[in-house]
Amino acid sequence: MKPAILGGAPIRTTSLPYARQYVDDDDCLAVNKVLKSAFLTTGPKVKEFEEEIANYVKAKYAVAFSNGTAALHGACYAAGIGGGDEVITTPITFAASSNCVLYSGGTPVFADIDENTFNIDVDEIAKKITNKTKAIIPVDYTGQAVDIDGIKELIKGTDIVIIEDGAHSLGTKYKGARVGGLVDMAMFSFHPVKTITTGEGGIITTNNEEYYTKLINFRSHCITRDIDQLINKDIGGWYYEQLDLGYNYRMTDFQAALGISQMKKIDWFIQRRKEIVERYNEAFKDLEGVILQENADFSDTVNHLYVIKLNLPKLKADRKEIFDAFQAENIGVYVHYIPVYWHPYYQKLGYKKGLCPKAEELYNAMLTVPLFPAMTDNDVEDVIKGFYKIINYYRK
Repeated sequence: MKPAILGGAPIRTTSLPYARQYVDDDDCLAVNKVLKSAFLTTGPKVKEFEEEIANYVKAKYAVAFSNGTAALHGACYAAGIGGGDEVITTPITFAASSNCVLYSGGTPVFADIDENTFNIDVDEIAKKITNKTKAIIPVDYTGQAVDIDGIKELIKGTDIVIIEDGAHSLGTKYKGARVGGLVDMAMFSFHPVKTITTGEGGIITTNNEEYYTKLINFRSHCITRDIDQLINKDIGGWYYEQLDLGYNYRMTDFQAALGISQMKKIDWFIQRRKEIVERYNEAFKDLEGVILQENADFSDTVNHLYVIKLNLPKLKADRKEIFDAFQAENIGVYVHYIPVYWHPYYQKLGYKKGLCPKAEELYNAMLTVPLFPAMTDNDVEDVIKGFYKIINYYRK
């Protein structure tokens, strides 16, 4: 069957994106109710949302931020990351996972991935630890949990802080427990294509009261009215103090209201994602030219992304040709992610290509396949038909 890019009929007449939010009437009503209330900025709904997320992941505390990047910045601040400190992370992630280190004055250090799970490799982390290592930011790539116990064992007896970047993994379980309460701090993102959305938004969960206090202050200019924190006390009810340099990273109440409403649907979101992933896995497992991401036994994964690796030696086209062919079929494949240190800004900082060979090999061959709860069964079958059409046509 001739691909659409070469003049054949496309699989679909309308474009299917790689992801899209699911917002229903209940979500709209929840937001509208807050818009008519006394609070628009940070108020009771933010607190309610924080408590809901904390309870969901079994963490003592949660602090909501304006977005996931701001939340990671807050976590770096709480961890005390500054000039001269190194922080280890993966290159296969959105730039925020390492940008937050730069915001804090630290130096990102990139460790290579496991070629099967695509997650950061604990053995590679071990090679990068020095006496300057202040923290590790492992990323639950595509939603699959990193080897948390492996990382903990690696840093046992040190003061290294684990900040889990769970932007992809709300709802994922590691050895039976939901990620978010298992490390020093964890971040979840609520961007529209994540498990739930608040439009923009992020959150840090932690069991550490000191981190919690620092996070609360940091998101609001490090300004406090808390009598226990004030340097000058008993001045008056109007009084507040700025204790450090913080930022305006607050979430709004109407965002939080959307998040609370979305949490009522999270079980269905998770179930539907898993159904689609199961169908893909079954359809693609024997498709020559496609290599599936391996899921570690310890991770009960809620996939935010479904990423495959093209077996390029078996294909007579490169990734760009394959990508363009899918776009012509109206199947919105994408690529997540360009290795962070390949970006021009990081190149100017002195990072060089070749730093993490396995990550770079994956990048050159990866495709993100459409995955979101609102996909119909017909949408899913269109994607599968598209893969068989394109991969078989370009197979050697």
